[in-house]
Amino acid sequence: MYQDEKLICEDCGAEFVFTAGEQEFYAEKGLVNKPKRCPECRKQRRQRNRKKLYDVICSKCGCHTQVPFKPAAGKDVYCKDCYQAAKEQ
Repeated sequence: MYQDEKLICEDCGAEFVFTAGEQEFYAEKGLVNKPKRCPECRKQRRQRNRKKLYDVICSKCGCHTQVPFKPAAGKDVYCKDCYQAAKEQ
């Protein structure tokens, strides 16, 4: 049913193969568009888009945790559990 298809990467211009297995996976997930980037460019793009995490100590329980924003001086920062507990109150 599916056949390997050669595509051109939108970023680097390299030719890459959109395999029959990948096409089947896309169909199972309901994805209708073909990939625009080669596997290497997709990998690099994912790495660039990762959020920087900042190490902090929870203001409530004192545990070490990480948050996806730069903490402001003088502002309380909570771990996930303490934040959830405060949110539910």
